[in-house]
Amino acid sequence: MFQKILIANRGEIALRVIRTCKEMDIKTVALYSTADKDSLHVKFADEAVCIGPPPSKDSYLNILQIMAAVEITNADAIHPGYGFLSENEKFAEICLQHGVKFIGPTPEHIRKMGDKITAKETMKKAGVPVIPGSDGLLQDMDEAKQIAVETGYPVILKATAGGGGKGMRIVWNESELQKAWESAKIEAQASFGNDGMYMEKYIEEPRHIEIQVAGDQFGTACHMSERDCSIQRRHQKLVEESPSPFMTNELREKMGEAAVKACTAIKYEGVGTIEFLVDKYRNFYFMEMNTRIQVEHTVTEEVINYDLIKEQIKIASGVPISGKNYIPKLHAIECRINAEDPYQNFRPSPGKIINLHTPGGHGVRVDSHIYSGYIIPPNYDSMVAKLITVAQTREEAITKMHRALSEYIIEGVKTTIPFHIKLMENDQFRKGNFTTKFMEDFKY
Repeated sequence: MFQKILIANRGEIALRVIRTCKEMDIKTVALYSTADKDSLHVKFADEAVCIGPPPSKDSYLNILQIMAAVEITNADAIHPGYGFLSENEKFAEICLQHGVKFIGPTPEHIRKMGDKITAKETMKKAGVPVIPGSDGLLQDMDEAKQIAVETGYPVILKATAGGGGKGMRIVWNESELQKAWESAKIEAQASFGNDGMYMEKYIEEPRHIEIQVAGDQFGTACHMSERDCSIQRRHQKLVEESPSPFMTNELREKMGEAAVKACTAIKYEGVGTIEFLVDKYRNFYFMEMNTRIQVEHTVTEEVINYDLIKEQIKIASGVPISGKNYIPKLHAIECRINAEDPYQNFRPSPGKIINLHTPGGHGVRVDSHIYSGYIIPPNYDSMVAKLITVAQTREEAITKMHRALSEYIIEGVKTTIPFHIKLMENDQFRKGNFTTKFMEDFKY
């Protein structure tokens, strides 16, 4: 087992990793930018190293500084959390070259699954259902037109290096294609330094359902059931839950089997997520694989009573997994609490927290790095907390969430708490009648 883990991340996920490491009797090193010097992950780690000024490119994305911190602290492993360098092939390769264990997949797995074209081809060969569309990168506009006709409108253009909705355009007919093609390529180049595009059939009224998976160094893989992440705004998840209210036992078995097949095909090592789009007829299609821990891993932990960060660390240290598939016995919901004003188009609201009261009680969990007096910096993602409730049934989990949200007080900045309260009161949400388009018509 590792002696000391350096956490190449910040905020709540860094604190989350530190907590598990303490329980495993593993020393921790926190990294921080000057903007994060007062963050809780810095206070609770055994050691802390400042790696630069606030901009991510000069701190949390600065591989040279991070590896220097590894050397001066003598850490033998790096946990990348999510975001930043968690799916960076170059970073994983450098860790490998320097004899530092990257707690995540191998560089090869990141390469295979990070590029969406390669991932789609890999899944096809493994017998996992994929969305109809181009077989690879589109060469030019003429090919895009041809594929769109063959697939049938509507189609969606996607950046091969994309994520977070960047470089994506829905095209409803041929007259819109040229403009969508040009704008998507420009956005993709600006966001990822890669303007490669591919095309897929646009699935209408879809659910976004993902399967949590794990694979060890010995070729064994398993799944830990599903999460429904359909409540999204501009392709950014707002609420996640497990199990999905849309799921049937038959569909869970099929999707779980496909996810395990995907892991086995690439000999996946680590904890990850296979993301699917599921249409209204419960046909499911591979969308992408996230080769890291995800923000919403908490709901899976609650319904199967399992520490996924601990599982990550054990897999990375060479411990085999049981290979057992998990079925949820409870229901959990997570609300992402962001420092944003939902009444001003979710405009970011950084600043000083002048008063804070967190909810509690049976079945209530809060993962957060904030405290009264903490200054939320404007430089990073606006998520400041994750509120999770777990109960015997979905109805009870929603009722508990509504109660917990009403207790949650964060003063000094605007947050998405009022939005979540309205969502928990929404009749269609409570009935489980929603798709990824839900937020387009939601009034709050």
